[in-house]
Amino acid sequence: MKRLAFLPLAALALGAGVPAKQDGSTITITITNLRNANGIVRACMTGVEKSFPKCRGVAGAHAATVDAREGTLTLTFRGVKPGRYAIALLHDENSNGKADRALGMMPKEGFGFSRDAPVRMGPPAFSDAVFEMTGEDRSMAIKMRYML
Repeated sequence: MKRLAFLPLAALALGAGVPAKQDGSTITITITNLRNANGIVRACMTGVEKSFPKCRGVAGAHAATVDAREGTLTLTFRGVKPGRYAIALLHDENSNGKADRALGMMPKEGFGFSRDAPVRMGPPAFSDAVFEMTGEDRSMAIKMRYML
């Protein structure tokens, strides 16, 4: 009997009784440089290159919408599986669900991307914004940028 009582303690010491992180990791995003508290901030995170930066209707994509706040705000994606992802942000100042543009080209509202990927003649490539989730929780800062 003493041997049986010892086995569960040995299993716990070896980690057998510690539940594995089955639901995925979390990534906490600190969004900086928001110019006002108008509207909402939309965020999407995808591991599918061809769906970046919109990631609508993509299986495995994470999306969030939060009320805007001048300065800095934080949001968290939970249940993130290991893999390669890119994040796109939109400060939808008039809450109309789209990125408004001046003359059909220049963004009128704020935007941001993981790794603060550079914007040239359109959104950055997935490869410029991609980062690795290894199964550990992580955090990152993304600066909101405004053209007008």
